[in-house]
Amino acid sequence: MSTKTISTRDQVAVENTWRLEDIFESDQDVQAAIASSKQSLGIFKSYQNQVTSNANTLFEVLKKSDDVSMIIEKIYVYCHMRLHQDGGNSFYQDLASQSEKLMVDLETATSFISPEISTLTEAQLEAFLQENPELTLYKRVLHEVLRQKEHILDAKTEDLLSQFGEITTAPSNTFAMFNNADLKLPTIQNEDGEDIRITHGNYISLLESHNRSVRESAFTGMYTSYSNFKNTLATNFAASVTGYSLVSRIRNFRTPIACALNANNIPTEVYDNLITTVDHHLNLMHDYVALRKDIMGVDTLHMYDIFVPLVNDFKKEISFDEACSIILEALKPLGEDYVAQVKDAFDSRWVDKYENEGKRSGAYSWGCFAAPHPYVLMNYSNNVDNLFTLAHEMGHAMHSYLSSHTQPYPYANYCIFVAEVASTVNEALLMQYLLKTTTDPDFHKYLVNYFMEQFRGTLFRQTMFAEFEKSVYTLHSEGATLTSQVLCDTYYNLVKKYHGDAICVDDLIAMEWARIPHFYTPFYVYQYATGYSAAIALSEGILKEGPEAVKRYKAFLSGGSSQDPIDLLKMAGVDMSSPAPIESALKVFEGLIAEMKTL
Repeated sequence: MSTKTISTRDQVAVENTWRLEDIFESDQDVQAAIASSKQSLGIFKSYQNQVTSNANTLFEVLKKSDDVSMIIEKIYVYCHMRLHQDGGNSFYQDLASQSEKLMVDLETATSFISPEISTLTEAQLEAFLQENPELTLYKRVLHEVLRQKEHILDAKTEDLLSQFGEITTAPSNTFAMFNNADLKLPTIQNEDGEDIRITHGNYISLLESHNRSVRESAFTGMYTSYSNFKNTLATNFAASVTGYSLVSRIRNFRTPIACALNANNIPTEVYDNLITTVDHHLNLMHDYVALRKDIMGVDTLHMYDIFVPLVNDFKKEISFDEACSIILEALKPLGEDYVAQVKDAFDSRWVDKYENEGKRSGAYSWGCFAAPHPYVLMNYSNNVDNLFTLAHEMGHAMHSYLSSHTQPYPYANYCIFVAEVASTVNEALLMQYLLKTTTDPDFHKYLVNYFMEQFRGTLFRQTMFAEFEKSVYTLHSEGATLTSQVLCDTYYNLVKKYHGDAICVDDLIAMEWARIPHFYTPFYVYQYATGYSAAIALSEGILKEGPEAVKRYKAFLSGGSSQDPIDLLKMAGVDMSSPAPIESALKVFEGLIAEMKTL
């Protein structure tokens, strides 16, 4: 019996690694940069209580803050990416730790700048902009501070809230400790009759098993484990809801949702519109569930049957080089220049390709303004999943590349509300390309199933999560006690509403709310659904309209944070405050259901 050998980092061929020398040529260079940056932080002391004294001083402090931030961000990214190559490397452990300390010191050294800016009036700011034209670079930054002025409190209260922050984050930290360290999940038998312990990492894989008893055992084992602690978990989650609601009121927000969406200036109508629009089209989700039941041929469909692939035993090997070739073909609708840049990324070692001992798991795209380009970490395996993951991460990379090469440093980064758009557009274009070009009927069916699962797992599931959060915070505002029974009933009723009558909604699914870490970051999950909807709508426009839609889309990719994210998406052709992009995406889902019925 052969065992796969995983290479150590020093055994990996150079051409399969990313070229981090494009950030710092050597470790000695980054060590010198760390030492220099520590000295640079001292310059900010002289600006305290002077930030708004005149236009020139305001420009100086903002420019120096950017200059120092840029190099510290570069240090932080380089050190952590080196560590992600091999987490056991003690030298890079130390460098990463130094960079984290440096980032905290930067935040401390510059913490006075925004509060002092918030003391300006609009008239004073306009006078400063007239007095020093260079300050125009920061016009949006400054107006953003003033926009949030009513939510910035006096110095004493801000200091108190910062200390109170340790209390408000305690429920999240408690849950993380419980979920990752203290919770012991049971052992079940896999398809081969071998004992296997359920983990957070293998749970979905167990639910994808074609052996129904494995799926049922995994489902029962997972949620019984959480149910054993339901009262403790409910009390902890209720504390999180109470804490965030209190902070929202102290900061003069009308609702906790408004508080959460304020940072990126997202209207609360966007949140409500998502839920309302998806609720109006739940018949599509019900049709999907009924179709799943028919294809699986079961008398009763259970919640533990919802993840299993509808195509049995399909496997397709796709090497990394083949994946690159396929992606380049699939992205041709975005134009020659886009494809040429992606090809250069593949050829110029933007990507760290394969698994090695100690390497961080999963995949990501990351970089910094001061580097010539972003990077992609992969742990590539020769399958369809990894083909889509590579396309996804290259979407992030191209978004970062175009933004940082178009926008100045203050506006080069994009916010989380739009972060998943470019990655999902790439995936959608890849999916449409494969559906049109494959001649293998099993592969075609696999792809249709794969695409439907993305809709179920992202658009419908994340919207259901968003509706649960809204319901819970509404109940709290109305004076309800968030007991385990209240939380379970609220969640269970939503699962029934979203999945329809074709499935048996097992009682244990009522505990699912208790294992979702994102609920401790209030009103975050809705962005997965809005981003996915926007991306599907944009990809459909690109394929149907051609160059004009591509032009708008590239302007969005190049926008960084130069406008509010909702306005950047409008520029690209989607208005997330309206039902149109969500309905457009759901039309695609409806077409997939119809196609699957014929396969």
